Amino acid sequence: MFFLIFVLFGVSLLIFSILMTFSPERRAAAYVTTPQQAKDIPRIIEMYGLDDPYHLQYIRWVKEISTGNLGWSLVAARPVLDAFLYLLPYTIELNLFASPLIIIFGIWLGTQAGIHRDTWVDHSTRVFAIIGWSLPTFLFALVLLMVFYGYFSILPPGLISDDIAMWIVDNPDKFTRYTGMYSLDGILNGRLNVTLDALWHLVMPVITQVIVVVALLMRVMRSGMIEELSRDYVITARAKGADKRTMYFGHARKNALIPVVTVAGQLVAFSMEGSIAVEVVFNRQGIGQWLAASATQLDMPVLMCMCMFMGIIFVVANLIIDILYAFIDPRIRLG
Repeated sequence: MFFLIFVLFGVSLLIFSILMTFSPERRAAAYVTTPQQAKDIPRIIEMYGLDDPYHLQYIRWVKEISTGNLGWSLVAARPVLDAFLYLLPYTIELNLFASPLIIIFGIWLGTQAGIHRDTWVDHSTRVFAIIGWSLPTFLFALVLLMVFYGYFSILPPGLISDDIAMWIVDNPDKFTRYTGMYSLDGILNGRLNVTLDALWHLVMPVITQVIVVVALLMRVMRSGMIEELSRDYVITARAKGADKRTMYFGHARKNALIPVVTVAGQLVAFSMEGSIAVEVVFNRQGIGQWLAASATQLDMPVLMCMCMFMGIIFVVANLIIDILYAFIDPRIRLG
């Protein structure tokens, strides 16, 4: 745990060092919330001590972010923290459905490829993995959008349909935003039409994310299975006529899961940054789309917030992965 705190401290130092490469005038823009304030840049620099020594600015910056003051987002036209908390559920909703499918299909396909090595099953999954991993996310997303929405008009982009969105706006007393995820809020509000509509809009983004990301997990699982199936304990069990199902799924697959858990945890953590291409192409207003717009307009407070968020996500993901190691392999002990 101490090591994780040290990593977060290092991440904060790195982010602050990047921030210090900008001039005080450019950093002062983060505090400008009205056109009138844009004329008072020197006063803002003096007020917030943006020309003070670096160590004083770092202490002040840590105090500000610890209280939730992350600055003002020019893209969202609201405080960064407010915009982040509003948009984050849309990204979580996408990953809530995509991540389990990635893990399930990655492990299952990789296991089958490893068991049936050098057969048509193995060759098919390897071709699928190569295509999925090499295919640009935005290109695959555009193809799906062109075919299923452009030609067939059956899988629309966005979060929900316009008529349902207008009904929610016109009837705020009948629909409460509990989680910010329409698929769950529809259930909590007793509006299954909202849930079904939100799930229908999730089909293409989820398919895109699963197809592109599952390839790496599948390859790692296949390699692990092939390695485990060549070990002495499996060869001995096979020679003694052990049940194949127990041998494959009870022993070999379990031992092959350790590197898979590492990769799966990193992939899930990485996808939490918003799956930028998926959100932009399918017009899902999550933190990924917000990050893309902020990067093009150099909205520094947003970029710093996202860097800090990703640092925390990866630290937490690594902690969870380390804990899972002990459950998968009893020989591993947590210090």
